[in-house]
Amino acid sequence: MRKIIYAAVLASGLSACGDRPQALETSTRDSAAYTGTGKAFVNPGWKQGDKASWESQLKAREQYGQNDYTRMQ
Repeated sequence: MRKIIYAAVLASGLSACGDRPQALETSTRDSAAYTGTGKAFVNPGWKQGDKASWESQLKAREQYGQNDYTRMQ
């Protein structure tokens, strides 16, 4: 009986050695966010590659969409 228990403990202990390394896979995007993705589905009023347009869209989103103080009034 003890041999079975020892074998089970040994098997469970060795099963932890079989883990594969888990590397973090990240995208290799090195361009600025305002350059766009090349897709046609963008917010109206924003032109891909225009930094000022990008910043104005972010400011509008911050002010009207994500600011709870202006939404609660």
